Amino acid sequence: MSGLCMVAAVSCGGGAADNNECVNTCDASSSKAVVENIMARRSIRKYKQQTVARDTMKIILECGINAPNGQNKQSWEVRVVDNPETMEFIKSAMSEGRDVNVGSCFRGAPVMTFIARDPSYDFSAYDCGLLAENMMLSATSLGVGSICLGSPIRFINDSPKKNDILSLLGFSEGYELCLCVGFGYPDEAPDAKPRDWSKVKFVD
Repeated sequence: MSGLCMVAAVSCGGGAADNNECVNTCDASSSKAVVENIMARRSIRKYKQQTVARDTMKIILECGINAPNGQNKQSWEVRVVDNPETMEFIKSAMSEGRDVNVGSCFRGAPVMTFIARDPSYDFSAYDCGLLAENMMLSATSLGVGSICLGSPIRFINDSPKKNDILSLLGFSEGYELCLCVGFGYPDEAPDAKPRDWSKVKFVD
């Protein structure tokens, strides 16, 4: 029971029925908070240049690795880059041989997580997606913005410096870079984009 729920339970009367009512109220409140957090989450493309403390990132990462995953294979690996010099090396390596600096694809997020999958397990890409979603939603609850990115993967894989970048990230042998998730404190508050309910149907 969370601290908020404990306070609610203690503030109720002493009877078992009263305590059950408090717990039910707390459960409803917690469920609503989860729904509100999901509905409030946005992809952030403009960040304050303030890094996210590693203690905060550890909470986000712990939520990530507790995501559902097939057969508990945990068929992903995560590398966190919060050092600006390291990010500059990656951006420069990605851009080598191109007419433009493709480092802008990271959207200025001060912290970047690189997620790799185990291609020997055919559900691994989905596990990586679940991991990323848990991280992004937990970040929102902590006031941290996030963005899930695929373009850096293409730029890295097409780069002549690909091996240098992957060597720096240090994934286990055989793992393939799958996606990136950026984190930072938002410097914008975008509105929600419409969703198409026609794509959802109940089947009787």
